[in-house]
Amino acid sequence: MENPFILGLISWFVPGAGHFLQQRWKRGAAIAAAVWLMFVIGVISGGAYYPGFPFKDGALLSLLNVFARFGNGFGALISYGVAAFPDAGVAARATFEYGGRFIEIAGLLNYLAAMDAVDIAVGRKK
Repeated sequence: MENPFILGLISWFVPGAGHFLQQRWKRGAAIAAAVWLMFVIGVISGGAYYPGFPFKDGALLSLLNVFARFGNGFGALISYGVAAFPDAGVAARATFEYGGRFIEIAGLLNYLAAMDAVDIAVGRKK
């Protein structure tokens, strides 16, 4: 792939794909496994419903949550799809907030992985 911008978008949307496209199989597999595993654990733990408060009650925390969740690319679509049909007892789970953190950290890690793929593509990194 010659266009680093397109490579970055692909790498962001599907974790690990940017490295696979550059034939960096081990790095791509490690990134994909880490991001998707954290994301799935977060969703199973109820993190897709976090934050459990409206935007007006915590604007900064809500914005940080949206930015971090958006980092999951395709996973963000899954996360928001799951959150569209809320489970009545999810906030009572002990894992509710931990799941939210897992999803957020997976998204932030994916941002770093996408930047890494772009850096490799433009030659700043080997």
